[in-house]
Amino acid sequence: MQKRTILSISTLSLLGLLSACSSSSSTSQDDRYQMKNDRAPQSAPDVSKVEDAHPKYEPYSRQGNKRTYTVRGKSYTVMPSAKDFSQSGYASWYGSKFHGHLTSNGETYDMYSMSAAHKTLPLPSYVKVTNEANNKQVIVRVNDRGPFHEGRIIDLSYAAAYKLDMLGSGTAKVNIETIHIESPESMALDELKDDSVHIIQVVASKDQVRINVLAKELEAKYKVPASVESANGFYRLLLGPIGQSYLANKLLLQIKQDGYPQSYLRAPTKK
Repeated sequence: MQKRTILSISTLSLLGLLSACSSSSSTSQDDRYQMKNDRAPQSAPDVSKVEDAHPKYEPYSRQGNKRTYTVRGKSYTVMPSAKDFSQSGYASWYGSKFHGHLTSNGETYDMYSMSAAHKTLPLPSYVKVTNEANNKQVIVRVNDRGPFHEGRIIDLSYAAAYKLDMLGSGTAKVNIETIHIESPESMALDELKDDSVHIIQVVASKDQVRINVLAKELEAKYKVPASVESANGFYRLLLGPIGQSYLANKLLLQIKQDGYPQSYLRAPTKK
């Protein structure tokens, strides 16, 4: 009799424990975000010194890149590549409510990092964001999905929003442009069949003196020949020729990060 009583108590205890785990798991899932509304951190560290994300090649994650998904009755199609993508619209930011929770690609959201959420870019992707109101720029790493509010194109971390000076307004009109890095294998194959030379156009201006001075500065800085081309009253600053597309793209990325976002590669010519 005593053994049966002990067995019954043990069985009940086990069932109770399983029930509690199930209830806890369900509650945790339902109340994943305990805050009703998002907000800035109450005692944030100084994020003014946080560096921009550093673009590099990363394979797209297994999580968060399902070809199509549906949120609030609306379906979205994830792009197969982030290459050559740009977009204009409104940015918002997300903070304490989501801090410490999992992002769509399985990482942990850190509002003090330079990260972001986008509805259709493959994860992870790197994006340069420009605030149209003040021309401030940041580079963020996209590792989450959202924002799912009408008219918004990107959700920025607290740190990124701080550096764009948009915390007070909550939203800002922005331009976004992806920074795509090819895989080492793709770059190696491209180099094997590359028989072209490449020219980077850095900037164009009607101020010839300014362009000539800048040409000398950039030639010394990047160790690449600089020239000035005149046409229709404008003076165009060119860097090159550069004999490999990998090197040309690497230099172009550096030039853009150094404050010349309008720079671009002209159509390559044969050697």
